Amino acid sequence: MMRFLLLACALTLSACGLRPMYAGGESGVAATSLRSIQVQPIPGKAGWLVHKALVQRLGEPGRGAATYRLEVELDDNITGYGIRGDSAATRERRTLRARYRLVDLSTGGVVLDATAGSDAGIDVVSSQYATVAAEQTALERLSEVVSDQMVGRLGLYVTRTHGAR
Repeated sequence: MMRFLLLACALTLSACGLRPMYAGGESGVAATSLRSIQVQPIPGKAGWLVHKALVQRLGEPGRGAATYRLEVELDDNITGYGIRGDSAATRERRTLRARYRLVDLSTGGVVLDATAGSDAGIDVVSSQYATVAAEQTALERLSEVVSDQMVGRLGLYVTRTHGAR
């Protein structure tokens, strides 16, 4: 019975037209197209972390090989909640949102305008050092998550546009 279900699932998936986004590995459409994206500098600490993560995931375009420019605007916010009787917060939420635009360098037109974001909960403890460390760790983790969301969306865009050629 289990073999039959696995076989039925495999046949159903193969018939639906799904293709792996990163087919072809380093020389595939997605990888080569993603490497052609130049990431603009992003101001601030969160910007530096997101920029570093994006360059790590996309790869650096070779000299003169960039065909797109990625412009990113970040909104990094910490909100206190779980307020005690003395008006001190016992919990915080750090939210990182990104609005990003992919600009075609040959035309100067925006070909993709999208957003990505995530948030993390932070316990506020009596040690200020521990709270600041938790806020920093949350920012590092959020930078990775937001970068992953952006790269996934960019990969989908480039495989749909360049794969159709």
